[in-house]
Amino acid sequence: MKYLLRRLLRAALLLIGVSALCFLFTEMAPGSFFDEMRLNPQISPETVTALRARYGLDQPLIVRYSRWMASVVRGDFGYSIAYNSPVAPLLWTRAKNTLLLTGTATFLVWLIAVPLAAWTAASHGRWLDKAAAVVSSVLISVPEIVIAIALLALAVRTRLVPVGGMRSLGFQEFSTWGQIQDIAQRMVLPTAVLVLSSIAVVERHVRASVLEVLQMPYIQAARGLGISRTRLLFRYALPVAANPAISLFGFSLATLLSGSLLVEVVTGWPGLGPLILDATLSRDLLLVIGGVLLSALFMVAGNFIADVLLLAFDPRIRTGESHAN
Repeated sequence: MKYLLRRLLRAALLLIGVSALCFLFTEMAPGSFFDEMRLNPQISPETVTALRARYGLDQPLIVRYSRWMASVVRGDFGYSIAYNSPVAPLLWTRAKNTLLLTGTATFLVWLIAVPLAAWTAASHGRWLDKAAAVVSSVLISVPEIVIAIALLALAVRTRLVPVGGMRSLGFQEFSTWGQIQDIAQRMVLPTAVLVLSSIAVVERHVRASVLEVLQMPYIQAARGLGISRTRLLFRYALPVAANPAISLFGFSLATLLSGSLLVEVVTGWPGLGPLILDATLSRDLLLVIGGVLLSALFMVAGNFIADVLLLAFDPRIRTGESHAN
């Protein structure tokens, strides 16, 4: 229990640090939301000054940060100048879409990568292992933006899947099953980009862990007893190789989440990515800070889930904790 409490404390301190740095960087960035108003001769300087005072932009940085932290505690994350709305409803609407996309991609990556890594490790040095190594090397070397643009061009040219948005026109008139199908079809493109850009890294790390376990003496002895390769892999090798894979889970989730922000912009998926981009271009700083903090929260949550799984699967952590007590 103390292990998880320490992790929670570190996560809270990390989020506070992220929020403070975001505020500092936005303060250092040139320009503000009201700069274009100053260039408009029909808007007087007094009006701009009054608007800055209304939104608290004339206050010192520490005062604005304290007020924003109080708004975070209240759950509204400040006020968006561009949208004329509290930040929290804008974030939560988009965050659900980002979580749906990232969660689906994470599930597919691990569903495909773990069995593939086990089989390539068992086929070490054979054609399957060599072919998988070539494909993974290509996927790792190609930037995510290139994969996104290539698949987007392919989808537009072939019209195999719909492109852009999350729902079709007349979505509300569809049946429940029709709505699910419509969203699933529009998820194909961004999900494929995320899977292709992440699966090679996960496959390589899991393969290395499984290969190391397969070279252990007790595995060699099990082979001598005539245990089938499938049972050897999934009954004996994978559970032992689970700890490094679980440690990788938090990193892979963070990578997928950060990558999804870019993929959403390219493919037109209405998640946090386009919202943060629009807020940055309009210099809506509290919306930018809220979006970055929420993204960091998701990444920290992914690492915390990995810590919980590691605590459940690795008795050495529980043993070390009991000895410390």
